[in-house]
Amino acid sequence: MPSDPKDTERSLLTAALQRVSTGDRAAFREVYRRTAAKLLGVCLRISSDREEAEDVLQEVYVTVWQKAAQFDPARSSPITWLATMARNRAIDRLRAGGRRILTPIEGVAEPADDSIGALDRLIEAEGEHDMAACIEELGPGDAVLVRTAFFEQATYGELATRAGMPLGTIKSRIRRALIKLRACLS
Repeated sequence: MPSDPKDTERSLLTAALQRVSTGDRAAFREVYRRTAAKLLGVCLRISSDREEAEDVLQEVYVTVWQKAAQFDPARSSPITWLATMARNRAIDRLRAGGRRILTPIEGVAEPADDSIGALDRLIEAEGEHDMAACIEELGPGDAVLVRTAFFEQATYGELATRAGMPLGTIKSRIRRALIKLRACLS
């Protein structure tokens, strides 16, 4: 019986990251070759400036080289660890530049096209499609609030401003949505 390609990829990346932690340059090239396109997609989703996204990606791989020993396969998959690092670094860079995402929340509800975004592909690829399905069950308004709060790391205050709603209403809606998510996932 053939093994699952996702499990094979996960195993190869895990092994490569463990070798990177010992200073193995070939393993580092392998990690880069297997993940650069996905991670660039994550960076581009946050920073629409390609040059800025490429700079963030370079910082991510410098961090991978320096901190590969911190990767724990028992806590997350390698691509999740890397994508989280890329996402956080891109958000940090965006905030450090003083730029804010000022897209009205209504504009976030409808994607520009029907294709799946890079982060959504990563979530699906890692078998977390249950989370995406549960978010979709929340209804469009609450789903947008949850995605914006947690995937874009917008504060409740930013959400209230963008949605034109009181802060307390935003907090209540997100709290109820998280309770529904927990119930759906359990």
